[in-house]
Amino acid sequence: MAIYHRKSEERGAANHGWLDTKYSFSFSNYYDPNFMGFGPLRVINDDRIAGGGGFPTHPHDNMEIVTYVLEGALAHKDSMGNGTTINAGDVQRMSAGTGVRHSEFNASDKIGVHLLQIWIMPDKDGYEPSYEQKQFTRGDKLGNLRLVASNDGRDGSVSIHQKANIYAAIFNDGDSAELNLAKGQGVWVQVAKGGIVVVNDTELKQGDGLAIWETDKVTIKGKEEAEFLVFELG
Repeated sequence: MAIYHRKSEERGAANHGWLDTKYSFSFSNYYDPNFMGFGPLRVINDDRIAGGGGFPTHPHDNMEIVTYVLEGALAHKDSMGNGTTINAGDVQRMSAGTGVRHSEFNASDKIGVHLLQIWIMPDKDGYEPSYEQKQFTRGDKLGNLRLVASNDGRDGSVSIHQKANIYAAIFNDGDSAELNLAKGQGVWVQVAKGGIVVVNDTELKQGDGLAIWETDKVTIKGKEEAEFLVFELG
């Protein structure tokens, strides 16, 4: 088994006033050749957007963009004609494909929004742009690795153009789960809130990530109330 603990305080960071963000991998003005992604997982941005703030209309192409809202709500508009509000617990998937333009703004003028924005490289370029959004309740994730994104959209997950699974979970002390991996698969665990214990008694706190590869099994245990994502890749 091989692991790498990406500590919260080691991530890239930027604060624009309306946006306070942490970068798990190289993004925007933050560049580290040692952190360009993990397999097809290219971006995990831990964004906090102040009331009234947001990203004006901008383009994307050939990327699977997944937004996971932790607190507050995000208003989304795009060139495909979608105009939605992404609330806490929602998972939004936008396949940028051949090209799409969109904007993202805090849906509130007063209350902040906290989200993880994830970019996954597709298995090929040139897909038709598409959009999907689903709600996953606290009960869906409590003590359970809930599949929220997959290549085939099974079990009510959103679908992505890549051989990857994303699980969301809320664990308390005493909760645990085991993930069995096929040969060549890797796992990235990202803690959004609280703390958990992963393989080899590695303790992860809020903002930490853990890369795991060359193993056939990953065990995750609750330490305190924690919300986290697990990326199964390859």
